[in-house]
Amino acid sequence: MGHRLTKIYTRTGDDGSTGLGDGNRVRKNSPRVEAYGAVDELNSIVGVILAGDIPSSVEKCLTDVQHELFDLGGELCMPEREIVTPALVERLETALDQFNADLPPLKDFILPGGTSSAAACHVARAVCRRAERRAWTLADQETVNRHSLEYLNRLSDLLFVLARVLARDEGADEQLWNSGRPKNAES
Repeated sequence: MGHRLTKIYTRTGDDGSTGLGDGNRVRKNSPRVEAYGAVDELNSIVGVILAGDIPSSVEKCLTDVQHELFDLGGELCMPEREIVTPALVERLETALDQFNADLPPLKDFILPGGTSSAAACHVARAVCRRAERRAWTLADQETVNRHSLEYLNRLSDLLFVLARVLARDEGADEQLWNSGRPKNAES
């Protein structure tokens, strides 16, 4: 493969359009671009988590996720292309079950936070949910691989579990949401 990114700027997007993987040009705010843009943002946030000091099992899992998110973004960038498979969704489900097995069950919602890496995981979870919403917006208008939608749904769950794993690994207590807390309550 040759040098694909030898010139970084092309000026072709100065008119508000961008090129898809199939060569077609669309508006930069099209549902397709919004969907793969949200996936790209998610991948960047996963990179922030990976830049921290995290357990090797989490690092391995999230490195795999980054590669898969590139595939998913590429799939969304090329209409009619399917890259994400049921096996990738199953891989996330297996990881979810493994990481969740040692966590105490939750009876209430927890507040995002705990540690830097756990908080970054919560941000990634929220961005993943947005990416899923953007992909569903696209799916309402065009064909989208059902497995990609499932992948994003499972990934947001995995990121929630990983936030709990990272907080626990770093010794942070989970702060439970206190519904109906009086306005003058002290922290």
